Amino acid sequence: MQTKLNSFVTLMLVAMAISGCTRGHEEKQEPPPKLEATTPFREDTSVIKEYVCQIHAIRHIELRALERGYIQNIFVDEGQFVKQGSPMFKIMPNVYQAELLKAKAEANTANIEYLNTKALTDKNIVSVNELALAKAKLDKADAEVSLMDTHLNFTNVNAPFDGIMDHLEVRNGSLVEEGALLTTFSDISKLWVYFNVPEAEYLDYSMQHRGNDKTEVRLRMANGHIYDQPGFIETIEADFDNTAGNIEFRAGFPNPDRLLRHGETGTILMTKPYKDALIIPQKATFDILDKTYVYVIKQDGKLEQRLIHVEASLPHLFIIKDGLKGDETILLEGLRKVHAGEGVEIDLQSPEKVRSELELYTE
Repeated sequence: MQTKLNSFVTLMLVAMAISGCTRGHEEKQEPPPKLEATTPFREDTSVIKEYVCQIHAIRHIELRALERGYIQNIFVDEGQFVKQGSPMFKIMPNVYQAELLKAKAEANTANIEYLNTKALTDKNIVSVNELALAKAKLDKADAEVSLMDTHLNFTNVNAPFDGIMDHLEVRNGSLVEEGALLTTFSDISKLWVYFNVPEAEYLDYSMQHRGNDKTEVRLRMANGHIYDQPGFIETIEADFDNTAGNIEFRAGFPNPDRLLRHGETGTILMTKPYKDALIIPQKATFDILDKTYVYVIKQDGKLEQRLIHVEASLPHLFIIKDGLKGDETILLEGLRKVHAGEGVEIDLQSPEKVRSELELYTE
């Protein structure tokens, strides 16, 4: 009898222990977490697209010797601004001066012969054909004078326009052949800035700008500062680069202070408008293997992991291309603490409040 009593007591104690553990476990269960959530919002906005660019002078030419000879004088220095028509190089003219004097003497002789023949023709002493021959000789002699004068002028190399002189390829006393490079010369009063645009962005641009209006762009210089003169897209090249999938745009920039030079680099900043864009906070997203997701809260309060495609980025915001609707609710916080299919309680925040907090954080 005593043995049965001991067994009964033991069973009661075990039952009480199990019951106590069960109650303790039930007491430790926590309700689903209450997390902040919001909905996307729509507004007209714009994004600044950046493109690496090359800066070119509107005119960048090579100055070459038009005659063979020794460099007698160089009147300008490297990097100097030169006005149109100002002398830059002088090739020793002695030979050409002598040839011009010779041509003038021959022309003078031909003129005398022509005048004598004309006088005899007027007296019917010589034929009209002889007069025509004398006139032809005179014309030929005058042409030789003009040719020799041109050769002599070619020994003077003057600035073809206002511009900046580049590196000197010759020095005083250098023997140059006809066509030898003397220097390069740049007109930087205006700049042509070239940059490559991907095919999809080219199509978007062309569809938005069907008229003749010119799109304004800005230039970020190599030192990070924004150039103080606005530019305008002037032309688009005819062909795509099939290897890169790009097409070249050209923007024109005034350069009144001659700050920028030919060959510099920079970044073109072009504003791309988005009308009625669907926008969400960046903190509502997470990445898995280069893909972007959000947690959408369904009507039953459970989470759905949703793949989205981002069209463009703004400070702390994403413009959504597809994958999300404007009336859906998305999770804002605790993204790393929850999993798809879980139920959550939410503290729904208005898009205006979320946006204001993000702007305050930015400031």
